[in-house]
Amino acid sequence: MKDQMELTPKAAREAIRNGEILKPTAGMCGGYAQGNLVILPKDLAYDFLLFAQRNPKPCPILEVLDAGEYCLRDCVKGGDIRTDIPKYRVYEHGVFKGEYTDIKSLWRDDLVSFVIGCSFTFESALIEAGIEVRHIEAKTNVPMYITNQFCKPAGFFSGPTVVSMRPIASKDLVRTIQITSRYPSVHGAPIHIGDPALIGIEDINRPDFGDSVEIKAGEIPVFWACGVTPQAVAMQSKPKLMITHSPGHMLITDIKNHELAVI
Repeated sequence: MKDQMELTPKAAREAIRNGEILKPTAGMCGGYAQGNLVILPKDLAYDFLLFAQRNPKPCPILEVLDAGEYCLRDCVKGGDIRTDIPKYRVYEHGVFKGEYTDIKSLWRDDLVSFVIGCSFTFESALIEAGIEVRHIEAKTNVPMYITNQFCKPAGFFSGPTVVSMRPIASKDLVRTIQITSRYPSVHGAPIHIGDPALIGIEDINRPDFGDSVEIKAGEIPVFWACGVTPQAVAMQSKPKLMITHSPGHMLITDIKNHELAVI
Protein backbone atom coordinates (compact mmCIF):
# COMPACT_ATOMS: atom_id res chain seq x y z
CA MET A 1 0.00 0.00 0.00
CA LYS A 2 1.34 3.45 -0.86
CA ASP A 3 2.20 6.02 1.80
CA GLN A 4 -0.91 6.29 3.92
CA MET A 5 -0.63 10.06 4.17
CA GLU A 6 -1.18 10.17 0.39
CA LEU A 7 -4.23 7.92 0.39
CA THR A 8 -7.58 9.42 -0.54
CA PRO A 9 -10.21 9.14 2.21
CA LYS A 10 -12.23 6.74 0.04
CA ALA A 11 -9.21 4.47 -0.49
CA ALA A 12 -8.33 4.56 3.20
CA ARG A 13 -11.88 3.66 4.24
CA GLU A 14 -11.92 0.81 1.72
CA ALA A 15 -8.63 -0.52 3.16
CA ILE A 16 -10.04 -0.20 6.67
CA ARG A 17 -13.23 -2.00 5.63
CA ASN A 18 -11.12 -4.82 4.16
CA GLY A 19 -9.05 -5.18 7.34
CA GLU A 20 -5.87 -3.84 5.75
CA ILE A 21 -5.52 -0.92 8.19
CA LEU A 22 -5.93 -1.62 11.90
CA LYS A 23 -3.62 0.99 13.40
CA PRO A 24 -4.22 4.56 14.63
CA THR A 25 -5.08 6.96 11.82
CA ALA A 26 -2.98 10.00 12.82
CA GLY A 27 -1.16 11.28 9.73
CA MET A 28 -3.33 9.40 7.23
CA CYS A 29 -4.93 11.14 4.25
CA GLY A 30 -3.10 14.42 4.61
CA GLY A 31 -5.40 17.42 4.36
CA TYR A 32 -8.61 15.61 5.36
CA ALA A 33 -10.48 15.85 8.66
CA GLN A 34 -10.98 12.89 10.96
CA GLY A 35 -13.76 12.18 13.43
CA ASN A 36 -14.50 10.45 16.74
CA LEU A 37 -17.56 8.23 17.12
CA VAL A 38 -20.28 7.75 19.72
CA ILE A 39 -23.22 5.38 19.16
CA LEU A 40 -26.05 5.15 21.71
CA PRO A 41 -29.57 3.74 21.96
CA LYS A 42 -32.22 6.24 20.86
CA ASP A 43 -33.57 6.71 24.39
CA LEU A 44 -30.21 8.20 25.45
CA ALA A 45 -29.49 10.15 22.26
CA TYR A 46 -31.19 13.41 23.25
CA ASP A 47 -29.34 13.55 26.57
CA PHE A 48 -26.04 13.04 24.74
CA LEU A 49 -26.88 15.67 22.15
CA LEU A 50 -27.54 18.10 25.02
CA PHE A 51 -24.31 16.99 26.70
CA ALA A 52 -22.36 17.73 23.52
CA GLN A 53 -24.07 21.12 23.14
CA ARG A 54 -23.01 22.03 26.68
CA ASN A 55 -19.46 20.74 26.17
CA PRO A 56 -18.40 21.84 22.68
CA LYS A 57 -14.65 21.71 23.41
CA PRO A 58 -14.46 17.92 23.93
CA CYS A 59 -17.59 17.06 21.92
CA PRO A 60 -17.90 19.24 18.78
CA ILE A 61 -20.47 17.43 16.62
CA LEU A 62 -19.87 17.08 12.87
CA GLU A 63 -22.83 14.83 12.00
CA VAL A 64 -25.72 12.97 13.63
CA LEU A 65 -27.50 10.05 11.99
CA ASP A 66 -31.13 9.06 12.44
CA ALA A 67 -31.90 6.01 14.59
CA GLY A 68 -30.92 2.85 12.74
CA GLU A 69 -29.17 4.75 9.95
CA TYR A 70 -25.58 3.75 9.25
CA CYS A 71 -24.81 5.42 5.90
CA LEU A 72 -23.15 8.78 6.39
CA ARG A 73 -24.24 11.72 4.23
CA ASP A 74 -22.51 14.92 5.33
CA CYS A 75 -18.94 14.24 6.42
CA VAL A 76 -18.57 11.09 4.32
CA LYS A 77 -20.32 10.30 1.06
CA GLY A 78 -21.56 6.73 1.11
CA GLY A 79 -19.53 5.64 4.13
CA ASP A 80 -20.73 2.94 6.51
CA ILE A 81 -20.40 3.84 10.19
CA ARG A 82 -20.34 0.12 11.06
CA THR A 83 -17.23 -0.78 9.06
CA ASP A 84 -15.19 2.31 8.20
CA ILE A 85 -13.22 2.74 11.44
CA PRO A 86 -10.17 0.54 12.13
CA LYS A 87 -11.24 -0.45 15.65
CA TYR A 88 -14.40 0.06 17.70
CA ARG A 89 -14.94 -0.20 21.44
CA VAL A 90 -18.06 -1.43 23.23
CA TYR A 91 -19.07 -0.35 26.73
CA GLU A 92 -21.98 -1.94 28.59
CA HIS A 93 -23.14 -0.26 31.81
CA GLY A 94 -19.80 1.58 31.88
CA VAL A 95 -17.69 -1.58 31.54
CA PHE A 96 -15.36 -1.97 28.54
CA LYS A 97 -16.41 -5.21 26.84
CA GLY A 98 -14.01 -5.42 23.93
CA GLU A 99 -12.76 -4.14 20.58
CA TYR A 100 -14.13 -4.97 17.14
CA THR A 101 -12.98 -4.31 13.57
CA ASP A 102 -16.62 -3.89 12.51
CA ILE A 103 -19.91 -3.69 14.36
CA LYS A 104 -22.36 -5.13 11.83
CA SER A 105 -23.18 -8.01 14.18
CA LEU A 106 -24.00 -5.52 16.95
CA TRP A 107 -26.17 -3.21 14.87
CA ARG A 108 -29.73 -2.41 15.96
CA ASP A 109 -32.48 -0.24 14.53
CA ASP A 110 -32.55 1.97 17.63
CA LEU A 111 -28.90 3.06 17.50
CA VAL A 112 -28.06 6.74 16.93
CA SER A 113 -24.57 7.69 15.72
CA PHE A 114 -22.67 10.91 16.45
CA VAL A 115 -19.50 11.92 14.58
CA ILE A 116 -17.41 14.28 16.71
CA GLY A 117 -14.53 16.49 15.56
CA CYS A 118 -10.98 15.22 16.14
CA SER A 119 -7.78 17.13 16.86
CA PHE A 120 -5.94 15.03 14.27
CA THR A 121 -7.53 17.51 11.85
CA PHE A 122 -5.42 20.49 12.91
CA GLU A 123 -2.20 18.47 12.99
CA SER A 124 -1.74 18.95 9.24
CA ALA A 125 -1.79 22.71 9.77
CA LEU A 126 0.81 22.42 12.54
CA ILE A 127 3.08 20.31 10.34
CA GLU A 128 2.68 22.74 7.42
CA ALA A 129 3.82 25.51 9.80
CA GLY A 130 6.97 23.55 10.62
CA ILE A 131 5.79 22.49 14.09
CA GLU A 132 6.67 18.92 14.97
CA VAL A 133 3.83 16.59 16.01
CA ARG A 134 5.69 14.02 18.10
CA HIS A 135 3.34 11.02 17.90
CA ILE A 136 3.22 11.28 14.10
CA GLU A 137 7.01 11.47 13.92
CA ALA A 138 7.25 8.46 16.25
CA LYS A 139 4.47 6.57 14.40
CA THR A 140 2.59 6.00 17.66
CA ASN A 141 -0.82 6.89 19.04
CA VAL A 142 -1.36 10.30 20.65
CA PRO A 143 -1.25 10.21 24.49
CA MET A 144 -4.60 10.89 26.17
CA TYR A 145 -5.38 11.47 29.84
CA ILE A 146 -8.47 11.57 32.08
CA THR A 147 -8.37 14.89 33.97
CA ASN A 148 -9.95 16.41 37.07
CA GLN A 149 -11.77 18.91 34.83
CA PHE A 150 -15.44 17.91 34.82
CA CYS A 151 -17.81 18.45 31.93
CA LYS A 152 -21.13 20.20 32.37
CA PRO A 153 -23.66 17.43 33.05
CA ALA A 154 -26.73 16.89 30.88
CA GLY A 155 -29.50 14.45 31.69
CA PHE A 156 -28.03 10.97 32.05
CA PHE A 157 -24.45 12.02 31.21
CA SER A 158 -21.69 13.43 33.41
CA GLY A 159 -17.99 12.84 33.83
CA PRO A 160 -14.44 14.11 33.37
CA THR A 161 -12.82 15.71 30.35
CA VAL A 162 -10.18 13.69 28.51
CA VAL A 163 -7.28 15.58 26.94
CA SER A 164 -4.74 14.76 24.25
CA MET A 165 -1.17 16.00 24.71
CA ARG A 166 1.47 17.18 22.27
CA PRO A 167 4.89 18.43 23.38
CA ILE A 168 5.52 21.83 21.81
CA ALA A 169 8.81 23.76 21.71
CA SER A 170 8.62 27.01 23.67
CA LYS A 171 9.43 29.01 20.55
CA ASP A 172 6.41 27.46 18.75
CA LEU A 173 3.88 27.83 21.55
CA VAL A 174 2.19 31.06 20.47
CA ARG A 175 1.97 29.93 16.84
CA THR A 176 0.51 26.58 17.94
CA ILE A 177 -2.24 28.32 19.90
CA GLN A 178 -2.98 30.62 16.97
CA ILE A 179 -3.23 27.74 14.50
CA THR A 180 -5.36 25.41 16.59
CA SER A 181 -7.67 28.24 17.67
CA ARG A 182 -8.81 28.45 14.05
CA TYR A 183 -10.38 24.96 14.34
CA PRO A 184 -13.14 25.22 16.97
CA SER A 185 -15.11 22.35 15.39
CA VAL A 186 -12.22 19.97 16.09
CA HIS A 187 -11.45 21.02 19.69
CA GLY A 188 -9.81 24.36 18.92
CA ALA A 189 -7.31 26.00 21.27
CA PRO A 190 -5.61 24.10 24.10
CA ILE A 191 -7.42 23.95 27.43
CA HIS A 192 -4.22 23.63 29.48
CA ILE A 193 -0.53 24.37 29.01
CA GLY A 194 2.27 23.24 31.30
CA ASP A 195 2.13 21.40 34.64
CA PRO A 196 0.00 18.27 34.13
CA ALA A 197 -0.61 17.91 37.86
CA LEU A 198 -2.83 21.00 37.77
CA ILE A 199 -5.40 19.05 35.76
CA GLY A 200 -5.05 15.85 37.74
CA ILE A 201 -2.49 13.98 35.65
CA GLU A 202 -0.18 12.21 38.10
CA ASP A 203 2.30 10.72 35.62
CA ILE A 204 2.70 12.24 32.16
CA ASN A 205 4.51 9.07 31.05
CA ARG A 206 1.47 6.87 31.77
CA PRO A 207 -1.44 8.00 29.59
CA ASP A 208 -4.89 6.53 30.16
CA PHE A 209 -5.27 5.98 26.42
CA GLY A 210 -2.74 5.93 23.57
CA ASP A 211 1.04 5.88 23.88
CA SER A 212 3.56 7.86 25.88
CA VAL A 213 5.78 10.23 23.87
CA GLU A 214 9.06 11.90 24.71
CA ILE A 215 9.02 15.48 26.00
CA LYS A 216 12.39 16.97 25.06
CA ALA A 217 14.33 19.74 26.74
CA GLY A 218 12.81 23.11 25.85
CA GLU A 219 9.37 21.63 25.19
CA ILE A 220 6.14 22.22 27.09
CA PRO A 221 3.27 19.71 27.34
CA VAL A 222 0.17 21.21 25.71
CA PHE A 223 -3.29 19.71 26.26
CA TRP A 224 -6.37 19.82 24.04
CA ALA A 225 -9.90 18.64 24.88
CA CYS A 226 -10.35 15.21 23.33
CA GLY A 227 -13.15 13.27 21.68
CA VAL A 228 -12.37 10.27 23.88
CA THR A 229 -14.17 12.20 26.64
CA PRO A 230 -17.45 10.30 26.00
CA GLN A 231 -15.66 7.06 26.86
CA ALA A 232 -14.63 8.42 30.27
CA VAL A 233 -18.19 9.71 30.67
CA ALA A 234 -19.51 6.22 29.84
CA MET A 235 -17.36 4.73 32.57
CA GLN A 236 -18.88 7.13 35.09
CA SER A 237 -22.47 7.43 33.84
CA LYS A 238 -22.79 3.75 32.88
CA PRO A 239 -25.19 3.81 29.90
CA LYS A 240 -26.56 0.38 29.05
CA LEU A 241 -24.65 0.53 25.75
CA MET A 242 -22.15 2.90 24.14
CA ILE A 243 -20.17 2.01 21.02
CA THR A 244 -17.19 4.24 20.19
CA HIS A 245 -14.04 4.31 18.12
CA SER A 246 -10.98 2.83 19.80
CA PRO A 247 -8.87 5.82 20.90
CA GLY A 248 -6.77 7.06 17.99
CA HIS A 249 -8.62 4.92 15.42
CA MET A 250 -10.76 7.51 13.68
CA LEU A 251 -13.28 7.96 10.91
CA ILE A 252 -11.50 9.60 7.95
CA THR A 253 -13.95 12.04 6.40
CA ASP A 254 -14.26 13.67 2.99
CA ILE A 255 -14.06 17.13 4.58
CA LYS A 256 -10.94 19.12 3.76
CA ASN A 257 -9.21 20.46 6.87
CA HIS A 258 -9.39 24.02 5.56
CA GLU A 259 -13.18 23.75 5.35
CA LEU A 260 -13.26 23.54 9.16
CA ALA A 261 -10.92 26.49 9.72
CA VAL A 262 -12.27 29.82 10.90
CA ILE A 263 -10.41 32.64 9.17
